Amino acid sequence: MIKNIILDFGDVLINLDKPATAKAMVQHGFTEVTPNLESLFQDYEKGLITSTGFLDEVSEHFPNANRDYLTQAWNSILLDFPEERLQFIEQLAAENQYKMILLSNTNDLHMERVREQMGAERFNRFKNAFDVFYLSYEMGMRKPDTEIFDFVLQENQLTAEETFFVDDVKENTDSAASLGIKVWNLQVGQEDVNQLKSKL
Repeated sequence: MIKNIILDFGDVLINLDKPATAKAMVQHGFTEVTPNLESLFQDYEKGLITSTGFLDEVSEHFPNANRDYLTQAWNSILLDFPEERLQFIEQLAAENQYKMILLSNTNDLHMERVREQMGAERFNRFKNAFDVFYLSYEMGMRKPDTEIFDFVLQENQLTAEETFFVDDVKENTDSAASLGIKVWNLQVGQEDVNQLKSKL
């Protein structure tokens, strides 16, 4: 029996335009995510560097792009958070059948932008729908590393088999499933988190 629900944020609740940042940087010479950039992005998602440090390093790769442009390009991935999804998680929370946990790979700049886009009232509604709100950059860990799922299970005294995790990235759901967590690898554009109850 499922007692706990862990939800990803990007492309599960908030819509993303994943190629947007790369497209915005093409005019500044971006061609691909190099191992250096990949490592930088992961460090930033783990909160190992500050937003200032992150922008400093990105600036070294793209010296012709100013800070504002880099920040806008970085945040251009973030689209809307549909009201029906927000109402759905609020309804789930109100039913009080499940422990509700958010688990997102994200970073300080993105969350600052999400708060701006949503406004304080909607952002608080979103946050209040969850019992626990985990953001990778505050935890020093990121998906798909199994340590992050282990941490969430242990810190909240959850049983893996009673826990259901929803994420759009198969690598993340595979990692959770390896620990015995029940998973739904949501197919963006074909499925919606509002169908969650039919998957439990």
